[in-house]
Amino acid sequence: MHTANRHGLGDEHPHQHHSESHTHTAAFEHRHDHGPHTHEHARGLRGVLREIFVPHSHDPADSVDDALTASAVGIRAVKISLVVLGVTAVAQVLVVAVSGSVALAADTIHNFSDALTAVPLWIAFALGRRAATRRYTYGFGRAEDLAGLFVVAMIALSALIAGYQAVRRVLEPVPIGHLGWVAAAGLIGFLGNETVALYRIRVGRRIGSAALVADGLHARTDGFTSLAVLLGAGGVALGFPLADPIIGLLITVAILAVLRTAARDVLRRLMDAVEPGLVTDAERALAAEPAVQGVRSLRMRWIGHRLHADVELDVAPTITLAEAHRVAHEAEHTLTHVVPKLDTALVHAYPAHVS
Repeated sequence: MHTANRHGLGDEHPHQHHSESHTHTAAFEHRHDHGPHTHEHARGLRGVLREIFVPHSHDPADSVDDALTASAVGIRAVKISLVVLGVTAVAQVLVVAVSGSVALAADTIHNFSDALTAVPLWIAFALGRRAATRRYTYGFGRAEDLAGLFVVAMIALSALIAGYQAVRRVLEPVPIGHLGWVAAAGLIGFLGNETVALYRIRVGRRIGSAALVADGLHARTDGFTSLAVLLGAGGVALGFPLADPIIGLLITVAILAVLRTAARDVLRRLMDAVEPGLVTDAERALAAEPAVQGVRSLRMRWIGHRLHADVELDVAPTITLAEAHRVAHEAEHTLTHVVPKLDTALVHAYPAHVS
């Protein structure tokens, strides 16, 4: 979208761009340079644990650049996740019916209720597809970040429940019956939740959704709880009754680690934080433009799973209005290739100060 210059020749020249109106070609991958983002992934057990508790990705090839397409992908991920979790919970219900275990029934109800936490995220993705209005001029993408807060609250609640139950079983040991069925239910719960966790986290990374990644981490905490059931049953079967509450306490610590990661990412989005290396890459690319004499300021923020940029550039004070317009257009075009998931870029061209 081209905005008119109201200040005359040589004054500020704003130029706004909506990324979804342009076709992104293979040049995106060629021109994008991670620069400060380059990092080595830890290998072995350390790498596996880090990926579980601190999932992270900078891969531009794993991005979905169209805002509406990204929202549709997010909704599909939520739907598929609900189906998988529903099948998992139904399987656990069958185990409960056979074993008659009250503890398993409670855990199954817990899994059913946790599966429904994806509903607010579904609503948020649907809202995010609505066009901006005169009241909500930036659109409704922020609903996704608010849904992320709800997910973080649910992870915190899971940690409290797991910790409470573990401490209670230490103080008041409860004999565990139907060990085989208990172990089977735990295995079913773990496999179902971890499958959903991996899927949500991967899709969340691709579309840039901190809320969907947090929801994946939430599914992972439920998988941890089910894993505790499985390992606890194994410990009891080996003649160590305290294995159940001890493993429960360890799982609580693991959930707190997941909570820290999810809360950090969601709160950073709400505080308009972006990775400093991304800003550095954008500034370097803009400064390299032939007609740009300097980058006064560059601000970016996430709204939902899309980035928005506001740039102030110094250009030669002698150039014409048409030339200033061209500089702004080239600058915004550069940003769309350097910054993944960029939705809009508003570029201001100012005459550089002459000393």
